[in-house]
Amino acid sequence: MAETFTVACVQTTSVSDPTATMEAVGALIRQAHDAGADFITTPEAVSMLGPRREVLANAETMDDHSGVVAFQTLAKETGAWLLAGSMVVRLAKGGERLANRSMLFAPDGTLQATYDKIHMFDVDLEGGESYRESATYQPGERAVLTDLPWGKLGMTVCYDMRFPYLYRDLAHAGMDFLTVPSAFTVPTGRAHWHVLLRSRAIETGCFVFAPAQVGEHFPKRKTYGHSVVISPWGEILAEADGETAGFIIAEVDVAKVAEARRMVPSLFNDRPYKRSPLPTPAQAAE
Repeated sequence: MAETFTVACVQTTSVSDPTATMEAVGALIRQAHDAGADFITTPEAVSMLGPRREVLANAETMDDHSGVVAFQTLAKETGAWLLAGSMVVRLAKGGERLANRSMLFAPDGTLQATYDKIHMFDVDLEGGESYRESATYQPGERAVLTDLPWGKLGMTVCYDMRFPYLYRDLAHAGMDFLTVPSAFTVPTGRAHWHVLLRSRAIETGCFVFAPAQVGEHFPKRKTYGHSVVISPWGEILAEADGETAGFIIAEVDVAKVAEARRMVPSLFNDRPYKRSPLPTPAQAAE
C-alpha cells in the first residue's frame, strides 16, 4: 500500500443546468489531475444546484443519469479516483422522491461505492433563507466505508458533520480518510465550518477532505466555499477561498493516521457507562 498520495478538492459554483455545470466541473477535474492529484473530490450537489422545482424537473434515475456517465468518462480519461460529492438521483421514474447520493468512481470508471446522505437539513435562517431537505430527499439509512488504494474511506455529506457519532462509528470500523462534500450556507460556514471539520479530524484521527460549493447559485442561495484538507492532528493542509471556483491539492502521508492515534488514543479508550433517563431535545424544548 502506498505511503503517500495527492488529494484534490474541487470547488464549484453549480447551477440548475446539469450540462453547463458538468462542463465547468470537468475542466476543473482535468486541471486537478494535471497538477498531480491521485484522488479528486468534488462538492455536494456537484452536477446541479438550483431551486426545488428545477431540481425536480432535471433529476434523473441511476439508469440514465448523465452525471454518472460524465464522471465515469472523466475517471477513465484521467486515470484518477473520483468522488462525485453528491448528485441528485430520482429514486423512481416519474416519482418526486430524490436521493442526495455521493458516488466514488475507480480509475476504470467503475462505480465503487455510493452513500445516500443520512441527515436532512431543515431550518429557517435570518435573511429569508429556508431549507427543507426532508421535503424532497429520502434520507439514507446506512453508513458507508469503502476501499481506496491507500486505506479506508468513510463517505458522508455536508450536514452529516454535525452528528459526530457517525464519524466515530466509521473510525471504529477502520476509517483512515473521510469525505465531507458540502454546500454550506454562508452564515453557518462563518461560524462553524472550520471548527466542526477540525473536530471530526481530531476525534477520529482521520484525514478530512471537504470540497465545497462557493458563490451565488440562484437568488437567495449562496454558499461559503473554503474547501479544506485537514490532517488527523487537526491541521489545515490546504484551503480554498470563499469567492471563486477552483481547486486545492495536498499531499497525504498515510502514516499520520496511526501517528495521531498513538499520541491521543481516544478511539481505544471508550468505556461503557449507564445513561440516566434524559429528555430528548424535543422534550427539553417543551
